Amino acid sequence: MTSFPFAIVTSTTEIIRGVPRVRVNEAYIDALAKAGLVPLVLPPLEPNRALAALDGPFVLVLTGGEDMNPSAYGQAPHPAAGEPHEARDAYELALARAARDRRIPTLCICRGLQVMNVALGGSLIQDIPSQRPSNIVHDPEGKRAERVHSVSIDAGSQLANVVGATSIRTNSSHHQSIDRIGDHLRIVARSDDGIVEGIESTDPDWWMVGVQWHPEELIHTAENLDRRIFAAFAEEARRGVFASLPTAVAP
Repeated sequence: MTSFPFAIVTSTTEIIRGVPRVRVNEAYIDALAKAGLVPLVLPPLEPNRALAALDGPFVLVLTGGEDMNPSAYGQAPHPAAGEPHEARDAYELALARAARDRRIPTLCICRGLQVMNVALGGSLIQDIPSQRPSNIVHDPEGKRAERVHSVSIDAGSQLANVVGATSIRTNSSHHQSIDRIGDHLRIVARSDDGIVEGIESTDPDWWMVGVQWHPEELIHTAENLDRRIFAAFAEEARRGVFASLPTAVAP
């Protein structure tokens, strides 16, 4: 008999084949399931209703996706900013703040890292190519599952301990990034041009790791760096109250 902790996974909505649908990339589900978690996809609900999903012994995954509305961090839209998804912004910001308040283990990926930062008072660079130009392309077309640039991780950080290295290569699929860091957070990884690539909680009682790349797309590579992120998250989910979850027969 084996316990399978549950992970709340945020999602978006999109018109697909003429019908509004709730959507999340299957790679997230695959990575979480392979790490021993049961992913539960949460649609963009009214924030108070969405928070009920955190009442159980669950962990939280804030996933990638659309640009946030810059009004959430006190800015007007940049010309290159994408169209925001207001309902998604509202429920993910509420979930991020609740995760901090309740010390719920949280994994933040790409947009998710940005959401957590804004939820806790930080701000974003709205368009890296025009506002922080460099020789690194952070949103290369057609290379979502390729390791395209280096990331340096602070020695002794939670993230370095999780991946087992202080210098790695990652994929990259974003044109926005963290500017001002939020409360209760610290920057622990950057690309060579200074763009923030990793954050974590400053609170030893709150496991929160955020990465700007997409580790879920790299779990099938020869390197185990990204599998280690999901394994560490799953291990955290199994601690404490998560050990009391109903058991199920292992596959």
